[in-house]
Amino acid sequence: MSLNKCLLFGLLGLLATVGVSQAERVRYDNYRLYKANAENEAQLAVLKDLESSTDSILFLDGVHIVGADVKMVVAPHKVPDLLELLGKAEIKYELQSKDFQKTMDEVDEKVAIKGRAGGDYNWLQYYELEDTYNWMESLAKKYPHVVTLIEGGKTYEGRHILGVKISKSLSEKPGIFLEAGIHAREWIAPAAATYIINQLLTSNEASVKELAENYNWYVIPHANPDGFVYTHTKDRMWRKTRTPYKSCFGADPNRNWGFHWNEVGASNSACSDTYAGPSAFSEIETQSLSEYIASLKGKIQLYISLHAYSQYLLYPYGHTKSLPDNVKDFEQVFKASIAAVSKRYNTKFTGGNIYDAIYPAAGASVDWAYGTQDVRMAFCYELRPSSNAYVTGFKLPAAQIIPASEELLDSIVAMVGEVNKLGYFK
Repeated sequence: MSLNKCLLFGLLGLLATVGVSQAERVRYDNYRLYKANAENEAQLAVLKDLESSTDSILFLDGVHIVGADVKMVVAPHKVPDLLELLGKAEIKYELQSKDFQKTMDEVDEKVAIKGRAGGDYNWLQYYELEDTYNWMESLAKKYPHVVTLIEGGKTYEGRHILGVKISKSLSEKPGIFLEAGIHAREWIAPAAATYIINQLLTSNEASVKELAENYNWYVIPHANPDGFVYTHTKDRMWRKTRTPYKSCFGADPNRNWGFHWNEVGASNSACSDTYAGPSAFSEIETQSLSEYIASLKGKIQLYISLHAYSQYLLYPYGHTKSLPDNVKDFEQVFKASIAAVSKRYNTKFTGGNIYDAIYPAAGASVDWAYGTQDVRMAFCYELRPSSNAYVTGFKLPAAQIIPASEELLDSIVAMVGEVNKLGYFK
């Protein structure tokens, strides 16, 4: 066969593959976005039953607390049934978008072309998993005595959970563990994590240099690699792992940690986005990552988890209203951190203990780190945008990656300083 024919057939094969891939992508054309609010326990129970009974409604918020807004993306054929149900239960609701796909398409996320990042890795665009992994591998080569590539675990589909250890002191220093991307659709979280990695290695600002030189950093940008890849290849709004459970897939990896697992704020339905899994650490991702963190016991004094969205800073606990025994210290660090996050762009954060500030949620990584690993300071950031952003929440425009990451780093500088004042790094 001639070279031209080979090229022609190769091109046709590629186009066919692309066509199939695009055809298989989940789209939300003519799906409607509703916001509902349960004003009592009976109405809340209706929404909880709805969440676990159908895969034609995507819940963007957890159904956990009376009075909290719950956003739902509803398939066209399901709209009449939903409205009838909400009407019978007298649940107040509001239509926020008649075409969820069109509304999402209006957000410019700007994803880098796969495989072309090279030395041009930057924070003007989002990246796929492989490019970020290649970038971290390049850092280990560029800074051989400072950066160590670490494997935090493995995934159901056989991927590695990669990260970096940054140690400019070349000696044992107090440790800070930063985990991001445990919820796959929250793209700003891993982007911000890689921004922090870069700043720790390259910044000339005295406050950031102090962070890099006086602490050992362990940073895992993608704690849920399978889910993240799925958001790029199949369904942008995917949240969970990809473990198969009969007709549904995945568990919520931030409800799967073995500390008061599944006591509250999680679902027993495998089709739910907050499915806790069949048991604590049922997911290989959380099991293997927890084993890696446990291997560092005594070396980590501050644990930070990055999520999106709503502009919250949260601390334990999620399973109970009871507060940590060092809650006064948590409050002091919290106040300093949210004050710092607003200085650059006037971005307002709020928060507090997880249970009261947002909703009950057992089985989260920060609670596990605090409750089982003697990490006495553990925080979760919910990054930009605010809770009022009903679509751009999980699809933050690429133009906001740098501002969101800058203000986060400002906050972490203040957080570390306050934790140090309180003596937790000694």
